[in-house]
Amino acid sequence: MGIVFAVNKYAIHDGPGIRTTVFLKGCPLACRWCHNPEGMDKVIALVWNADKCIGCGACVEGCAQNSLVFENHILKRNVFSCIKCLCCIDLCPAMAQEAVGREADVPDIMAEIQKDIPVYDESGGGVTFSGGEPLMQPDFLVALLKACGSSGIHRAVDTCCFAPSRVVMDVADHCELFLVDLKHMDSELHRQYTGVPNDGIKKNIALLTQKGHEIRVRIPLVDGCNTDEKNIQASADFLASLPGIQRVDLLPYHGIAKGKYRKLALENRASLFEPVSSRKIARCADILQQTGLTVQVGG
Repeated sequence: MGIVFAVNKYAIHDGPGIRTTVFLKGCPLACRWCHNPEGMDKVIALVWNADKCIGCGACVEGCAQNSLVFENHILKRNVFSCIKCLCCIDLCPAMAQEAVGREADVPDIMAEIQKDIPVYDESGGGVTFSGGEPLMQPDFLVALLKACGSSGIHRAVDTCCFAPSRVVMDVADHCELFLVDLKHMDSELHRQYTGVPNDGIKKNIALLTQKGHEIRVRIPLVDGCNTDEKNIQASADFLASLPGIQRVDLLPYHGIAKGKYRKLALENRASLFEPVSSRKIARCADILQQTGLTVQVGG
């Protein structure tokens, strides 16, 4: 069993061809610019959407645990008594209650994936496991990868590689492509922006390339964090020193996730960031290309 928070069909930016992207919940990082904040926590979350709520009180009256109460027109949930039975979702006539994440087993997910095998065959696509951080649920991830392999489906894992090396290598034995994030080269600044150092991440990236695994590196470009020439040059030097880096994708920051933060009642620390200028994006690409790397802007 595992916990997923989305299964997106017809994805075109998560690896080759047309793909299904399965998002696993939970992430050990807390990137300031995270565009999937609903994937941070590993547990299922219950969300109240104030814009949809009509204030009927059906969820409050129907909660067997008495975990819900309206105070000044705001619904509050007692997270200690709530058992996440999801009755409040069923009771809400306005669909203002929502579960973020669901439990699933391998047959559940494979049933969704296998519907699109003709699309994968026609487009050269497959399945990408993303998050959150899929390596946080290694047993579930490997079981899914093995099932996809048995069905002849191309497999990619989108990861930050912050995990024990044995976990990374076990996963690598069951997939064709790694999409690996490289967020910052300076370990202390990496900790400042994401909550964790990057020594293990760089070690795992190098280990994957040394073992001959196919890797596509993704660099999120966040102005004021990692777009300075010193960091981009250090990234270029590091990646150019490794064998078999297929491609580097530059992913400029965008503010599309602002609504997610409001919905989840989370502080949006990315609200201070501005989109990266086209001139700076071009300069970052040029620095990387000068070391012989193949670069693409966007996924």
